[in-house]
Amino acid sequence: MRKILLILAFSNLLTSELILEITQGTEDPYRVAILKFEGDQKVSNDIDKIIRNNLMRSGEFNLFVNKDLLSLPNNETEVIFNDFRILDIDYLVIGKIAKDGISISVVYEIFDINKGKKIRTSTVYGIPNKNRQLGHYISDGIYEEITGMKGISSTKILYVTENKNFNLIVADADGSNEQILLKSNDPIISPTWSPDSKKVAYVSFETGLAKVFIQDIATGERELAIENSSQVSSPSWSPDGKFLSLTMYQDGNAEIYILNLKNKNLTRLTNHYSIDTESSWSSRGSKILFTSGRSGSPQLYELDLKKSNARPKRLTFEGNYNAKGSYLPNSEGIIFVHRSDSNFQIAMKYFDESFIRPLTDAQMDESPSISPNGNVIVYAITEKGMGLLSGVTLSGVKFRLPAKKGAVREPAWSGFLR
Repeated sequence: MRKILLILAFSNLLTSELILEITQGTEDPYRVAILKFEGDQKVSNDIDKIIRNNLMRSGEFNLFVNKDLLSLPNNETEVIFNDFRILDIDYLVIGKIAKDGISISVVYEIFDINKGKKIRTSTVYGIPNKNRQLGHYISDGIYEEITGMKGISSTKILYVTENKNFNLIVADADGSNEQILLKSNDPIISPTWSPDSKKVAYVSFETGLAKVFIQDIATGERELAIENSSQVSSPSWSPDGKFLSLTMYQDGNAEIYILNLKNKNLTRLTNHYSIDTESSWSSRGSKILFTSGRSGSPQLYELDLKKSNARPKRLTFEGNYNAKGSYLPNSEGIIFVHRSDSNFQIAMKYFDESFIRPLTDAQMDESPSISPNGNVIVYAITEKGMGLLSGVTLSGVKFRLPAKKGAVREPAWSGFLR
């Protein structure tokens, strides 16, 4: 049985900040023939390149081009399945591009060679000069049909770079269309997406204290999440986008609060002499995960918001450091930073299991962020004194994402945008 991965692709174009390097691929890739789409030659070339980049860089696909094939069908009636079986090809993708004035659309079909039948016909509508976006949508459709899970080519990623100053950057999932949201001489940490991926929250030290700002992606407008004299950090959006959980130091100690974004009312969740911080919400918004030192070392705790006067429940017991946790998208488990001996690793724990699953083997891994369908984790590492991003899928594909200049850290994945 094949192991299923998701796509995480960062472009190596000269305009990109990040360059993806696959360091370990899957042992059993899907063998897929993608024919050049019929129609406008420029659009076809652009889309073909984008689709191939998205699928190949997942480490999960072995792709064939026109010159590798025995026949080049233009439509379903011309498909000779045995021509592809001879080459041990699993799937065939063909498509046509239609332009009507300023509008553009692509109809593509996917054929299962082993079953000898068409399994998908989809139409994707685009806009002029947005071929990259069109290619991402098609990539996601192909990926979903073949693997059974949603693709992430059309999602976005948020990260912080440091090269003399600090930049908060949002980009497509292949590293293109970079947009600098904030330039600052002061550190920027803990970026996080709103559920609709239209806004971001982050911590900036530009006022001299740690403060949480909320910024609109499209307009660039931003505001303080809450104005007070306390340090505020570690923002996390509720699934409905109406609340932020925060770490605040109102009484001199770090505690978890919930901020109502409409009326700015604060609700205190924790009350302990130890540090409580790094909160995150479950997918339904009924529970909050956070890091606390109340057991004598940093460990992960969960608070049930549906219960009045609920006591935090400890979730991690292995190791002397478990922190920076977040729920898997379906809330069946958590990912977090785990210290084993002297190494900091990214780890996962399913709630129906009593043990931790280490996912990485470096010495200083931090800030994990999981893809919206829960199958790829991107995180920050330090290598030769330089900060960069790395990643791992739950099926074992590994990759590195060094920046061309400076250090890159604090990754955060958007939700699905379509």
